[in-house]
Amino acid sequence: MSSDFEGYEQDFAVLTAEITSKIARVPRLPPDEKKQMVANVEKQLEEAKELLEQMDLEVREIPPQSRGMYSNRMRSYKQEMGKLEKDFKRSRIAYSDEVRNELLGDDGNSSENQRAHLLDNTERLERSSRRLEAGYQIAVETEQIGQEMLENLSHDREKIQRARERLRETDANLGKSSRVLTGMLRR
Repeated sequence: MSSDFEGYEQDFAVLTAEITSKIARVPRLPPDEKKQMVANVEKQLEEAKELLEQMDLEVREIPPQSRGMYSNRMRSYKQEMGKLEKDFKRSRIAYSDEVRNELLGDDGNSSENQRAHLLDNTERLERSSRRLEAGYQIAVETEQIGQEMLENLSHDREKIQRARERLRETDANLGKSSRVLTGMLRR
């Protein structure tokens, strides 16, 4: 079960790495290659969505006590997928702006500087968001581990209390047996 999930995770990681590198190359390609690259990236995005669906199905089949960690991973992967789709959309917008500028003969330097500045700021915000999300996931996992430890300690306490009660009963029975034997010896 988890081996299938891990296989899907590896496939997803490879696929998203390929998509990211292709998205970064789109603005620098000649127009005819850009069209092909955009179509290729769209296809790979669909494949990544299908992988996410498969992973989601695998998570649903995992026992509830183990599902939390996998669910957190799935949330992270879905967010990564959303980021890839946004980056691709931005890349396509830059591509369409480039085509427009070529057709109109517009150099668009000032708007290009503003766009670069906005993209830098957006990327910083996304990195910060990812860090916050990672911190949140660690906190959730830590809380789950703490809850499991408390449950284990509670079970251990109950076992110790039952053992102590049995020990008291055994001690009382031994005392009775000792008195009976002492009485029998006196007769």
